[in-house]
Amino acid sequence: MLRSVLLLTLAAASLAAGAAQADVYKYKDEKGNIQYTDKPPSLPAERLNVQSQRTDIVAAQERSQAAIKANTSAPPAAGNSPAEQKAAAAASAQDKADRCIKARERYDQYMNSQRLYEEGKDGERRYLTDAELDAARASAKASMDVLCQ
Repeated sequence: MLRSVLLLTLAAASLAAGAAQADVYKYKDEKGNIQYTDKPPSLPAERLNVQSQRTDIVAAQERSQAAIKANTSAPPAAGNSPAEQKAAAAASAQDKADRCIKARERYDQYMNSQRLYEEGKDGERRYLTDAELDAARASAKASMDVLCQ
Protein backbone atom coordinates (compact mmCIF):
# COMPACT_ATOMS: atom_id res chain seq x y z
CA MET A 1 0.00 0.00 0.00
CA LEU A 2 2.67 2.46 1.01
CA ARG A 3 4.90 1.44 -1.86
CA SER A 4 2.07 1.90 -4.38
CA VAL A 5 1.29 5.38 -3.05
CA LEU A 6 4.93 6.35 -3.39
CA LEU A 7 5.19 4.90 -6.89
CA LEU A 8 2.04 6.69 -8.00
CA THR A 9 3.32 9.97 -6.61
CA LEU A 10 6.66 9.59 -8.37
CA ALA A 11 4.99 8.59 -11.62
CA ALA A 12 2.69 11.60 -11.47
CA ALA A 13 5.62 13.86 -10.72
CA SER A 14 7.63 12.55 -13.66
CA LEU A 15 4.64 12.81 -16.01
CA ALA A 16 3.96 16.35 -14.91
CA ALA A 17 7.60 17.29 -15.42
CA GLY A 18 7.59 15.80 -18.93
CA ALA A 19 4.33 17.48 -19.89
CA ALA A 20 5.76 20.88 -19.13
CA GLN A 21 7.94 20.68 -22.26
CA ALA A 22 5.43 19.08 -24.64
CA ASP A 23 2.96 20.77 -26.95
CA VAL A 24 -0.67 19.70 -26.74
CA TYR A 25 -2.76 19.24 -29.86
CA LYS A 26 -6.48 18.77 -30.37
CA TYR A 27 -7.85 16.91 -33.41
CA LYS A 28 -10.80 14.84 -34.60
CA ASP A 29 -10.22 11.16 -35.26
CA GLU A 30 -11.77 9.17 -38.11
CA LYS A 31 -14.91 8.54 -36.00
CA GLY A 32 -15.39 12.24 -35.29
CA ASN A 33 -14.28 12.04 -31.64
CA ILE A 34 -12.14 14.85 -30.27
CA GLN A 35 -8.72 13.64 -29.13
CA TYR A 36 -5.91 15.39 -27.24
CA THR A 37 -2.29 14.36 -27.73
CA ASP A 38 1.27 15.59 -27.87
CA LYS A 39 1.83 13.83 -31.22
CA PRO A 40 -1.09 14.22 -33.63
CA PRO A 41 -1.29 11.41 -36.21
CA SER A 42 -2.07 13.87 -39.01
CA LEU A 43 -2.41 17.53 -39.66
CA PRO A 44 -4.37 19.76 -39.36
CA ALA A 45 -4.38 19.64 -35.59
CA GLU A 46 -5.08 22.61 -33.37
CA ARG A 47 -2.19 23.49 -31.08
CA LEU A 48 -3.52 24.38 -27.63
CA ASN A 49 -1.98 26.90 -25.28
CA VAL A 50 -1.60 24.75 -22.18
CA GLN A 51 0.51 26.34 -19.50
CA SER A 52 2.17 24.17 -16.92
CA GLN A 53 5.09 24.30 -14.61
CA ARG A 54 7.71 21.81 -13.59
CA THR A 55 6.95 19.74 -10.55
CA ASP A 56 9.30 20.11 -7.65
CA ILE A 57 10.14 16.43 -7.16
CA VAL A 58 11.59 16.95 -3.70
CA ALA A 59 8.46 18.76 -2.54
CA ALA A 60 6.26 16.04 -4.08
CA GLN A 61 8.25 13.35 -2.24
CA GLU A 62 7.93 15.26 1.03
CA ARG A 63 4.15 15.55 0.56
CA SER A 64 3.97 11.85 -0.23
CA GLN A 65 5.96 10.92 2.88
CA ALA A 66 3.77 13.19 5.02
CA ALA A 67 0.62 11.52 3.62
CA ILE A 68 2.06 8.07 4.31
CA LYS A 69 2.89 9.03 7.90
CA ALA A 70 -0.58 10.51 8.39
CA ASN A 71 -2.22 7.30 7.11
CA THR A 72 -0.12 5.00 9.27
CA SER A 73 -0.50 7.06 12.44
CA ALA A 74 -4.25 7.63 12.03
CA PRO A 75 -6.46 6.27 14.82
CA PRO A 76 -8.29 3.04 14.01
CA ALA A 77 -11.46 3.46 12.02
CA ALA A 78 -14.86 3.29 13.64
CA GLY A 79 -16.34 -0.17 13.89
CA ASN A 80 -13.28 -1.83 15.40
CA SER A 81 -14.40 -1.86 19.03
CA PRO A 82 -15.43 -5.25 20.46
CA ALA A 83 -19.02 -4.08 20.99
CA GLU A 84 -19.30 -2.91 17.39
CA GLN A 85 -17.79 -6.17 16.14
CA LYS A 86 -20.36 -8.16 18.14
CA ALA A 87 -23.18 -6.01 16.75
CA ALA A 88 -21.92 -6.53 13.20
CA ALA A 89 -21.65 -10.30 13.76
CA ALA A 90 -25.19 -10.40 15.17
CA ALA A 91 -26.53 -8.42 12.21
CA SER A 92 -24.72 -10.77 9.84
CA ALA A 93 -26.14 -13.83 11.61
CA GLN A 94 -29.65 -12.34 11.49
CA ASP A 95 -29.25 -11.58 7.79
CA LYS A 96 -28.14 -15.16 7.12
CA ALA A 97 -31.12 -16.51 9.09
CA ASP A 98 -33.51 -14.28 7.13
CA ARG A 99 -32.07 -15.46 3.80
CA CYS A 100 -32.42 -19.08 4.95
CA ILE A 101 -36.07 -18.55 5.86
CA LYS A 102 -36.80 -16.97 2.47
CA ALA A 103 -35.00 -19.80 0.67
CA ARG A 104 -37.06 -22.41 2.58
CA GLU A 105 -40.29 -20.59 1.76
CA ARG A 106 -39.33 -20.42 -1.92
CA TYR A 107 -38.46 -24.12 -1.98
CA ASP A 108 -41.72 -25.05 -0.23
CA GLN A 109 -43.70 -22.92 -2.67
CA TYR A 110 -41.98 -24.53 -5.66
CA MET A 111 -42.55 -28.05 -4.29
CA ASN A 112 -46.23 -27.46 -3.47
CA SER A 113 -47.15 -25.65 -6.68
CA GLN A 114 -48.59 -27.62 -9.56
CA ARG A 115 -47.70 -24.92 -12.06
CA LEU A 116 -45.16 -22.11 -12.00
CA TYR A 117 -44.95 -19.24 -14.44
CA GLU A 118 -42.73 -16.39 -15.56
CA GLU A 119 -44.07 -12.96 -16.38
CA GLY A 120 -43.14 -11.67 -19.81
CA LYS A 121 -42.29 -8.10 -20.73
CA ASP A 122 -45.89 -7.46 -21.70
CA GLY A 123 -47.17 -8.89 -18.40
CA GLU A 124 -48.39 -12.17 -19.87
CA ARG A 125 -47.73 -15.41 -18.02
CA ARG A 126 -45.65 -18.17 -19.55
CA TYR A 127 -46.05 -21.40 -17.65
CA LEU A 128 -42.95 -23.53 -17.09
CA THR A 129 -42.67 -26.90 -18.74
CA ASP A 130 -42.17 -30.00 -16.59
CA ALA A 131 -38.43 -29.93 -17.28
CA GLU A 132 -38.21 -26.22 -16.39
CA LEU A 133 -40.26 -26.85 -13.24
CA ASP A 134 -37.89 -29.65 -12.18
CA ALA A 135 -34.90 -27.38 -12.83
CA ALA A 136 -36.46 -24.53 -10.81
CA ARG A 137 -37.16 -26.90 -7.91
CA ALA A 138 -33.60 -28.23 -8.02
CA SER A 139 -32.24 -24.67 -8.06
CA ALA A 140 -34.44 -23.69 -5.10
CA LYS A 141 -33.26 -26.78 -3.18
CA ALA A 142 -29.59 -25.99 -3.92
CA SER A 143 -30.07 -22.38 -2.79
CA MET A 144 -31.77 -23.51 0.39
CA ASP A 145 -28.99 -26.01 1.13
CA VAL A 146 -26.31 -23.35 0.71
CA LEU A 147 -28.09 -20.59 2.64
CA CYS A 148 -29.23 -22.80 5.51
CA GLN A 149 -25.90 -24.43 6.40
